[in-house]
Amino acid sequence: MKFGIPSLLIALIAIFITSCSNQTTSPTSTKPAANNNSTVAATPDQFAATRGVFAKECQSCHGVDGKGGPVKLEDGTRLRVPNLCEGHALRHPDSDFHKQIVEGGDGMPSFKMKLSSQQVDDMIKFIRQEFQGGMMPPAEKMSEKGKKM
Repeated sequence: MKFGIPSLLIALIAIFITSCSNQTTSPTSTKPAANNNSTVAATPDQFAATRGVFAKECQSCHGVDGKGGPVKLEDGTRLRVPNLCEGHALRHPDSDFHKQIVEGGDGMPSFKMKLSSQQVDDMIKFIRQEFQGGMMPPAEKMSEKGKKM
């Protein structure tokens, strides 16, 4: 019996080692995707910078979801901010959005001195994509001479 328990223990260890070394590995890796060099990089957010501008300059009135509504400004002024997701916002061509953002009016401040022309164009694309489901803007209005207004 003296040799029985140690012999049994050695035999179990040998069986364990043998069974582990005979395991086959599958061709797929179980490593996390972050450590896998063959993974495709995530698509960058084309509106990342514009989201920041919207959050800083527009969100306090138009809301996170772009739905606007009644807003009370710090000076006590009450505004009824347009919904960017539906209604008349869907019927305006990009030039109307550009003019409203740059010149302001109807309670909206002018962003002529805060945003570059490229930032305004990016904001319009952002609004169309994020709040209007990527819809195509209506055709630009034509003047009597056939030029865009």
